[in-house]
Amino acid sequence: MKRRNRDSGATGKMLQLRKEPEAGAVAQPRAQGRLDLSTKARGTVSAIDRLRSIGSMKALFPRRPGRVEAIAINTAGGLTGGDHLEINARAGAGSRLSVTTQAAERAYRAASGFARMETELSVESGAVMHWLPQELILFEGASLRRRLSCTLAADARLLLVEPIVLGRAAMGETLRAVAFDDRISVNREGVPLYHDALHLDGDALALMARRATGAGAGAMASVLYVAPDADSHLTALRGLLPATGGASLLRSDVLALRLLAADSHELRRSLVPVLDRLSADTLPTSWRL
Repeated sequence: MKRRNRDSGATGKMLQLRKEPEAGAVAQPRAQGRLDLSTKARGTVSAIDRLRSIGSMKALFPRRPGRVEAIAINTAGGLTGGDHLEINARAGAGSRLSVTTQAAERAYRAASGFARMETELSVESGAVMHWLPQELILFEGASLRRRLSCTLAADARLLLVEPIVLGRAAMGETLRAVAFDDRISVNREGVPLYHDALHLDGDALALMARRATGAGAGAMASVLYVAPDADSHLTALRGLLPATGGASLLRSDVLALRLLAADSHELRRSLVPVLDRLSADTLPTSWRL
């Protein structure tokens, strides 16, 4: 695994991802789905402003005081070659929106082509967005291209997490042939704030076994917190993390965290206390089931 974070200055040789076949090579997509959601402030509470779901993407809305919480559901049950899922979520001015998933998303073996996941987040002035999906589990033979882009107003707040699991360790699964291309882009007022990329192609087990890449890790997570109080959390978060995790201030109000773990269970043990702190103990209930 090699990552590149343009703001932190880390660079490295990126792995070459195999080329995606022409669109015509994928005879029939397994699933197509899109979720469009926006919120608005109504006094001191937040409410749904716009909601539209298409195809396999649905959403549930538990009642939560002061904010809208959306649980995104892929009714197709997973992803394989030719699938295409989209989420477009906007926290309108002064509102609070939290988006999570009902369970871990699964990327299964692809007979041909790539599955695609595309997420666009927008956080307007004075708004708060929590993007808190549960783990993405990659299975042997998975081919997935994932994109997440987020635009922030000058005074917007963001908590973002992306956990990834490389096969289910409890089932003895190992990834010897996988293609995963993942990119995260966060901009504030049109200025790049955080860009990150992960490319896995081929034998992920051998790659993650290397000391300089994963030292045997089978799960990982990235966390980004953008808020005026970001610097006040740094010392406490470092105390919560194991030796395989790290937290840094990219700017006084931008906190980035990386975490490696042996498996999904160990990942959650370290990740949940971090998210509890940064979300002010409002982590969605689905994370604890």
